Amino acid sequence: MATAPLTFNPGQTAIFMADFHREGMGDNPMVRERGTVHKARAVLEAARQAGVLVVYIVVNFRPGYPEIADRNVIFRERKTSARVPPMDPVSLIIPEVQPLSHEPVVVKHRVNAFFGTDLEMILRAHDIDTLVLLGHATSGVILSTVRYAADADYRLVVVEDGCADRDAEMHTFLMQRLFPRQATVVSAEAVIQALARG
Repeated sequence: MATAPLTFNPGQTAIFMADFHREGMGDNPMVRERGTVHKARAVLEAARQAGVLVVYIVVNFRPGYPEIADRNVIFRERKTSARVPPMDPVSLIIPEVQPLSHEPVVVKHRVNAFFGTDLEMILRAHDIDTLVLLGHATSGVILSTVRYAADADYRLVVVEDGCADRDAEMHTFLMQRLFPRQATVVSAEAVIQALARG
């Protein structure tokens, strides 16, 4: 965990609310035990108050799942299921952290928030150079997005207690051993305080 005080330029910072899906987060005991949603909600409110860009990331597909290749190990099961993807991607997001009408919701078809999406265009349009990541799962969207965004030269902040994973050991390993190589790992409270300082 970082010990130096955080600082943000609100006009060049974006908060990523990544894969806060009803399915997945709702039935994950680690989310409840760690208070992930409550802490993410507190960061979200602080970001809005500070005028920081809030971007939501969700996984969704067209009817029939044309985006999913049979070779895709993670998503191919959805293609063979009888589930119909929702028309409104906002409906996938848990009630506690619903987006406001002006906050962009980026729909992705893979794990990485950037791959095949218009996320980078949105960030460029707002002159964003700093990303604050929260979400589920740590070993999924957070890991994949951190690795890409670091290579794209963004300044990265990962909110440790604003993320969760079904594998607690994996979460700890990523937060303590891997992410610090490319990002600053901090608590929700540290981000809230930094946003309040402006």
